[in-house]
Amino acid sequence: MAEFFTPTTEQEFAENFAQLKPVMNRTEALYESSRCLFCFDAPCIKACPSGIDIPQFIRQINSGNDTGAARTIYEANYFGNACGKVCPTEVLCEGACVYNLQEVKPIEIGRLQSYATTKVIKSGEKLFGPGADNGKKVAVIGAGPAGISAACELRALGYTVDVFEAKAQPSGLTVYGVAPYKITNEETLAEMDYLQAQFGYNTHFNSPINSREELAELENKYDAIFLGIGLGKTNELGLPGEDKINCTGAVEFIAELRQHHHEVAVGRKVIVLGGGNTAMDAASESSRLGAETVILAYRRAKEEMGAYEFEYDLAKGVGVKGLFNVAPIEITGNGYVAGVKFIRTETKDGKVLEIAGSEFVEPCDMVIKATGQAKQTEFLGLISGLKLDGKGRIIANAHTGQTSNPKYFASGDAWNGGAEVVNAAAEAKLTARGIHAYLSK
Repeated sequence: MAEFFTPTTEQEFAENFAQLKPVMNRTEALYESSRCLFCFDAPCIKACPSGIDIPQFIRQINSGNDTGAARTIYEANYFGNACGKVCPTEVLCEGACVYNLQEVKPIEIGRLQSYATTKVIKSGEKLFGPGADNGKKVAVIGAGPAGISAACELRALGYTVDVFEAKAQPSGLTVYGVAPYKITNEETLAEMDYLQAQFGYNTHFNSPINSREELAELENKYDAIFLGIGLGKTNELGLPGEDKINCTGAVEFIAELRQHHHEVAVGRKVIVLGGGNTAMDAASESSRLGAETVILAYRRAKEEMGAYEFEYDLAKGVGVKGLFNVAPIEITGNGYVAGVKFIRTETKDGKVLEIAGSEFVEPCDMVIKATGQAKQTEFLGLISGLKLDGKGRIIANAHTGQTSNPKYFASGDAWNGGAEVVNAAAEAKLTARGIHAYLSK
């Protein structure tokens, strides 16, 4: 089990948060690519939401054509480099690799993908460019995986594209929400700079769109508007004591960590509430920041957690402990967090039932809520005629991304309710073509 001391320098932070999938060197890439069987009707392609021709790019790496490999990847997925690192490849492409059936280690597809794309990003080689100007303009709200992918595809189709981003940097959760041991800020931003240089869309940072007037201005100036706004803040639980100092949302905690590294303070004993992948990340990060004890508390049984098994294994590997079948009822303490009052639960017919009289307090000095993100319904309510489903997700055509207000199109977390970077990138590419079909009529 790994032991972590509190990092006090950038170097110590980098050691504690060492990359899970470090970039391969040439020898590693040649060896790994030579193991591929180049399956006909390859299951890895079917498992990739963006449909990358994986055997093709691996064959290109193996024959020394790294640039061709990068082109094959980027033709399918504009976040090719990031996805090689942050995708749950264990359950997607690598999980589908035929080697699993023979109990042989699957091909390291993610790392091969990052290898080829890192090389082309470093060389700055131009693989793509904008299409001939068609005289039409599209506004993209949000510079996350959905927004940037849509911008690239729309530029390739000849549109003038303006991207409006509320934050100071592009790539959305890739730079603000992914655990630092999956990808570094430098890697994320290098890919964003590369795409910007290839396609030449205009980005406006620190430019939130949040009033009816601003939307009306976009509606007048642009032929179509793409919504790639993702999700909002961590959901409130409505618990007494939730406003105490050192009780924070996981999304906010990870954003702070990605931006400020070792300057982020963590409690000595941390309780993370939740059972999804974000909870696993927050728990693992707390441990790597030097917390002495980290407890993952979930209201159902371990087997019912939403997190991928490999993510839970990763957290356990850095000393995180699990506390299952407990529901939080209060955050205790005087001003500062001092503990969480839980009640024990059991699951009957899929429902979580509380066991009367089983309350107990688990002391701690920090609580991280990994309880999902709120939908941005207030903002979406400013768009006339835009329909949302019962869960606050944008309703849009699955093939074109067009919403009930024909001028607006959507992809990514605001539409799918929260999925992976690769899903947002794949959907947005399709939606960009939907915009093109609509504006070409």
